Amino acid sequence: MEERTEINDLGEFGLIDYLTRNIEIYNAGTVLGVGDDAAVIDHFGKQTVVSTDMLVEGIHFDLMYTPLKHLGYKSVVVNLSDIYAMNATPTHITVSLAFSNRFSLEALNEFYEGVYAACERYKVDLVGGDTSTSQKGFVISVTAIGEVAPDQFVKRSTAQKGDLLCVSGDLGAAFLGLTLLEREKKIFLENPQVQPDLENQTYVIGRQLKPEARQDIISFLAGKEIMPTAMMDVSDGLSSEILHICKQSQLGCVLYEEKIPVADDARQLAMQLGLDPTACALSGGEDYELLFTMKQADYDKITLNEEIAVIGYMTDPAEGSHIITRSGNKHQITAQGWNAFK
Repeated sequence: MEERTEINDLGEFGLIDYLTRNIEIYNAGTVLGVGDDAAVIDHFGKQTVVSTDMLVEGIHFDLMYTPLKHLGYKSVVVNLSDIYAMNATPTHITVSLAFSNRFSLEALNEFYEGVYAACERYKVDLVGGDTSTSQKGFVISVTAIGEVAPDQFVKRSTAQKGDLLCVSGDLGAAFLGLTLLEREKKIFLENPQVQPDLENQTYVIGRQLKPEARQDIISFLAGKEIMPTAMMDVSDGLSSEILHICKQSQLGCVLYEEKIPVADDARQLAMQLGLDPTACALSGGEDYELLFTMKQADYDKITLNEEIAVIGYMTDPAEGSHIITRSGNKHQITAQGWNAFK
């Protein structure tokens, strides 16, 4: 039997001391980290970028199939993704938790192992947070802080007519991973003797449980001296993100179905499950890829990068936002992405 330590035995300060006992500092700008009334950060003349996300048990994650370590990792990554989406470099995070007494010290420690793994992978410093009791369930709030050279940040509202519409990586796999996990959960609840069968779908399950933020794409663009004209991360599905850029930049777009990148594993699983791979990419969400626009003149600089796909281009607003299907039909793009309030 695994040991179980009640949180009450430690108290809040004891808990914070315990969870932050081996903290590593990666950034010279961290003047003062955890352990005082507030952290102190010096960004040496750079601009500061801040983003916050909240993850609520039963809405954003299900602990029945989400290991706590993966959840800790993902909680950090989804915030770092927002910082990269501004063309900035994340440097610091704070993590706040509310949890009920069904969580032991060992469980929280596992969650923090994931948080620290993400901090190490992306070289960000954990500089604060808060813990509280909740009546039921687990609530996570992460704030990410980053830095960017003055006025080098990229907004959603600055795309130009004629710009190429690009996306990193591949889309739809995280949604398919979730679909598979939900299917197995349902079978398990109806028949607890049945062992889950995830059909060796390592890739799509990994995309759901342990996503990564696209630090590599930001480094690549900087190295090639490509300044995206607009950018955001793909967290709610490609179609709704494209419509955000169109709306905020006051433009239309043409998107080509055949250009939307979908991994082979995801395509095959979608077919098996009777789902349309394109619909998974357009409406799925949680891919944490980067969607950006750039000048046509920069096209030659990205042709050799297999991680960047040009999927369309920006047009006059009067032309609207359309997708051209493989068969050559033209449809209006509709936002069927994930909505937390539905």
